[in-house]
Amino acid sequence: MPWDPDQYLRFADERSRPGFELMARIPDVAPTSVVDLGCGTGNLTAWLADRWPSAEVLGIDSSPEMIDRARQDHPALVWRVGDVSTWRPDGRVDVIFSNATLHWLDDHDRLFRRLRSYLTDSGVLAVQMPDNWREPTHRIPADVLDDGDWPDGARSALMRDRLSDPQAYVRWLQPADVDVWRTTYYQQLTGNDPVWSWVTGSVLRPVLAALGDTDRERFEGICRSLYREAYPRGVDGVTTLPFSRIFVVAAVR
Repeated sequence: MPWDPDQYLRFADERSRPGFELMARIPDVAPTSVVDLGCGTGNLTAWLADRWPSAEVLGIDSSPEMIDRARQDHPALVWRVGDVSTWRPDGRVDVIFSNATLHWLDDHDRLFRRLRSYLTDSGVLAVQMPDNWREPTHRIPADVLDDGDWPDGARSALMRDRLSDPQAYVRWLQPADVDVWRTTYYQQLTGNDPVWSWVTGSVLRPVLAALGDTDRERFEGICRSLYREAYPRGVDGVTTLPFSRIFVVAAVR
């Protein structure tokens, strides 16, 4: 199932805020090359370009739909469709930025060591990844798929927890000054079944693609009901969604 930029951007402010906070923690450097891995629709990439207007800024994403939207919204920047898991730069890079992308990839040990090796002698790697695996956003679909009669392809399509202990990231990124922290955002969402809309714009996208029409409708009905119980709407019509994220900033020393 292709990425839907409009569905993803329904919560653009909520999804972008961690990226802005990650960007703010990047040290005061003067890069000539900046790469945004998993740039999506390019909103944060454009901010990176504004922060460092003299740098060559490149946005990379595996979704042609996302890159098309990025090119449409930010035609002055350079965009490329590419697989982040196999990406290799032509030369070493001053800033590698990745907001809500690397949790999709396996083998973080090799991945983070490899990204560290692409940095210049004063380079920075800045990464943010969702860390909500033990919460209902992620437990509900996992429990539904694991306990029910569903196609094996749907079970295997569900993204599981790939994150490691924070100290592991510190170790893998040496030698560098590494800052790791975790933040929980209490997102205030409106509309009907907003948590379902949130997860279908990200983690459940491949699961829904692996289900036939009948199974998809059944899966959606079960999950919507369980999400309503886990995240009840308040009397003001607002649904509060606690959502945690882990941040890693490594500055080469």
